[in-house]
Amino acid sequence: MSQQNLESLDVEAIREAFPILEREFDGEQVVYLDNAATTQTPDPVVDAMSDYYRESNANVHRGIHHLSQEASILYEEAHDRVAEFIGADGREEVIFTKNTTEAENLVAYAWGLNELGPGDEIVLTEMEHHASLVTWQQIGKQTGADVKYIRVTEDGRLDMDHARECITDDTAMLSAVHVSNTLGTVNPVADLVDIAHDHDALAFIDGAQAVPNRPVDVEAIDADFYAFSGHKMAGPTGIGVLYGKQELLEEMEPYLYGGGMIRKVTFEDSTWDDLPWKFEPGTPQIAEAVGLVAAIDWLEEIGMERIQAHEEEITRYAYEQLAAESDVEIYGPEPGPERAGLVGFNVDGVHAHDLASIMNDYAVAIRAGDHCTQPLHDKLGVAASARASFYVYNTKAEVDKLVAAIDDARQLFG
Repeated sequence: MSQQNLESLDVEAIREAFPILEREFDGEQVVYLDNAATTQTPDPVVDAMSDYYRESNANVHRGIHHLSQEASILYEEAHDRVAEFIGADGREEVIFTKNTTEAENLVAYAWGLNELGPGDEIVLTEMEHHASLVTWQQIGKQTGADVKYIRVTEDGRLDMDHARECITDDTAMLSAVHVSNTLGTVNPVADLVDIAHDHDALAFIDGAQAVPNRPVDVEAIDADFYAFSGHKMAGPTGIGVLYGKQELLEEMEPYLYGGGMIRKVTFEDSTWDDLPWKFEPGTPQIAEAVGLVAAIDWLEEIGMERIQAHEEEITRYAYEQLAAESDVEIYGPEPGPERAGLVGFNVDGVHAHDLASIMNDYAVAIRAGDHCTQPLHDKLGVAASARASFYVYNTKAEVDKLVAAIDDARQLFG
């Protein structure tokens, strides 16, 4: 994207949709740099959900009255809108879940328990979030399948030569993160999927850190499954998305049962509804689906390419400011196409939790801990790291406040 197009992004106007960014704590205006955990929610999303509750609130697929019909249409069309957003063929390939973690578990239990056994292999990466790593690790234990890990290089990238060694004809499932929530690494997921398919393995891509900030086309990636969460893309909590190729979803058995996902029930047996409802038992996330659609509309009005460019610009600036400090260690690749909008780091002599606490005194919200990547932190040789993560409403001035707070932490612990 050209510099002219980048400059046309009016961040101050965007920030007006987020009243929370005007909050003050002890006289300090909040600087929210914890977007990899959860982004803030703009007024249009809040308004859409409020309008639903005020005007259309009813259960879906259960009534013939006007409100139920209206709510059902909103909910069904939400699947269509998500499918359009990520390049899926249609609503049949879009399953609403609570979050990315539930999407991982859905595939692991509905597919993995039935298809995996001794002699099969599950291939993960060393940078996997616990949502993927723990889920497939436990499925491996239950089925007897072996779990293998693609190495991470010293500069925070996947070792693609090792990937080609790990993925073999015994591999049944590859599960890989699109963007690392600790390193910021943007992985070559289409290449990973190609390698998996060359060995007749399926591929699951965790897109929780990718869909919010860059264009994603699931058909171009050719993933068999792809998952992400609404609350990381300016949407509400409590809703996630599992994309799956229709032929695979049709073959899979549900792993949650109840009302709303059945076609016929007798005392002896049951049959399942069509996709996507087969995997959405009980009263679903109706208001959250409405909010997710509003978030998608809001993001696309800005433009996903522009959001990506803005994040990359802020990340580059933050990386350069932190890298200029001799006692700061940064994890992951240098800024560029292979790094998304976050910077994980440590300050020599200051524990990440202490750093986050001092940041809080300045109303700067960052993350500290293992970020649900304990094995990766073990590989890095650190117990925890600090993480500043950026979104479309963040500014360079906020990065300056982050750096100033680090200077004060350094003096305090020096």
